[in-house]
Amino acid sequence: MDVRRVECLDGLRGLAALWVLVGHMMILTGFRLPLVSKPDLGVDLFILLSGFLMMFQYRLRAEREDWRAPGTWAAFWTRRFFRLAPLFYVTLAAALIAGPLIYADRVAIDSFLGQALQPPERYTDAGLVNIAAHLSFAFGLLPDYAFRTPLPDWSLGLEMQFYLLFPFLILFGRRIGWVPSALVAAGGGVAIALLAWAAGLDYPMPSFLPLKLQLFLAGMLISADPGESRARLGGRLGAGMLLAAIPIGGEQDFLHFAVRELLLLGFFALVHWRALAPVGWVSRLLGSRPFFWLGELSYGTYLIHLLILQPVAAAVIGRFGTGLGAAGRFALTGAIVAPATYALAFATYRLVELPGQRLGKALIKRATGRSGPRAYQTAPETIAAP
Repeated sequence: MDVRRVECLDGLRGLAALWVLVGHMMILTGFRLPLVSKPDLGVDLFILLSGFLMMFQYRLRAEREDWRAPGTWAAFWTRRFFRLAPLFYVTLAAALIAGPLIYADRVAIDSFLGQALQPPERYTDAGLVNIAAHLSFAFGLLPDYAFRTPLPDWSLGLEMQFYLLFPFLILFGRRIGWVPSALVAAGGGVAIALLAWAAGLDYPMPSFLPLKLQLFLAGMLISADPGESRARLGGRLGAGMLLAAIPIGGEQDFLHFAVRELLLLGFFALVHWRALAPVGWVSRLLGSRPFFWLGELSYGTYLIHLLILQPVAAAVIGRFGTGLGAAGRFALTGAIVAPATYALAFATYRLVELPGQRLGKALIKRATGRSGPRAYQTAPETIAAP
């Protein structure tokens, strides 16, 4: 494996965001295709990628950063905060302002499609408690606030919880080994999730880290030292597939179980079996320039798309009603939403995301007196709610 870059990551995170976008378009237009209409599986792919990339970046920095030092943790948390927060805060402001209008659009969509109406507070709560919970990223821990804006942001709270825990997962793994520590941590996550359930904590989405920790851990296990033996790689793959099979967090039917296993196996193959001709060709394709940009725009795509999709879907339904079938609604909505979403994602990438990342790096440099090691790739920053 190239020690500086994993080709397939750009394309995979771009495809994961596209999966979420298309899946939500299907939900909001009444058009369905098998598997594609399950955007939560795109989120699961994002989670695997995030776990992998955090571990991959740790390996790149390990010789230069002392992970026993709290200063290293602070630098890590600062990098991650300034990767997620700037664009989230911009879209959060837009979502809170437009929330009542978007809720009216969602009522029109759900009424037309015969779907259960969303609770109004999911779109219209601009109270100080809700705002504070989101600005602090604590909302994922709070069942009443974990899914309470028009954004697909529940998984941002989940991601921030993983970042908070990550340094301790590293120290634990260095002490007892990566596979044993992942299995123990996953067992602890299951125990906490069961205790939360017994205590009556009902999360509308799996925004509480113990509900998805096993997938982050599975992604971490896919990242391995260059030259690791086949036996050890096989052990990592087996442990990862075992973790991905843990039946908590989200839908747990056979389709979801099978696809999660296939996603993990396919990702593992793209990382470690690139010497095989078909796998290597796919990996190189996913690392090509178009897929690079699809990946770079993935964060903006999944944060922005629902702000555009719901008004457009409601407008299409209001204009054509039953005169346009589900496939036609999907096609027309997509023809408007996809270009607009990616155009805004590109603009915010230039105007918000990159300046935010530079600010984070500048703060770290000022605090440490040095620039620190530079990793080749930034994390995909999961996220995208079904």
